[in-house]
Amino acid sequence: MGTRGREILGLDVNEALKLLNRAFADEWFAYYQYWLGAKLVRGPMKDAAVAELLQHATEELTHADLVANRIIQLGGKPVTQPKLWYEWSGCGYDAPEDDYIRVILEQNIKGERCAIDFYNKLVNLTHGKDTVTYNIASTILEQEVQHEEDLQNLLEDLDLLVSRTLAR
Repeated sequence: MGTRGREILGLDVNEALKLLNRAFADEWFAYYQYWLGAKLVRGPMKDAAVAELLQHATEELTHADLVANRIIQLGGKPVTQPKLWYEWSGCGYDAPEDDYIRVILEQNIKGERCAIDFYNKLVNLTHGKDTVTYNIASTILEQEVQHEEDLQNLLEDLDLLVSRTLAR
């Protein structure tokens, strides 16, 4: 990390690195959960779900990149072994064992809600103390909120489709 970059940081670098490595692990899990869900999902509205899940996967991978770059800027190292992501993760990983669209969407909504809570805390922690991390966390938070909304909309559409089909 550059000298001036250290001087302007208003919080403990090691604490910031811990939080960012947690975010890094969570983003990789989110990426994989979305990507694999898109490959496995089945049921009505499958094509719409696949498109949404793949878009979200791409965005989660971008989040992992943003977080990794910030970790390196702060003089740290992103978690280098995927097997350690389980230890670092706060949101965890829900394997898509049941590939029905409703289950996949609900699992990903759960993950987004956890991410929203985490990034909201990170935004509050870094506000006025670490502008760079604050901006990264704010950007990611905005996208995670959008992801939750997108998934909830798909779930609502699925419910309408199923209820109309049953009413016939």
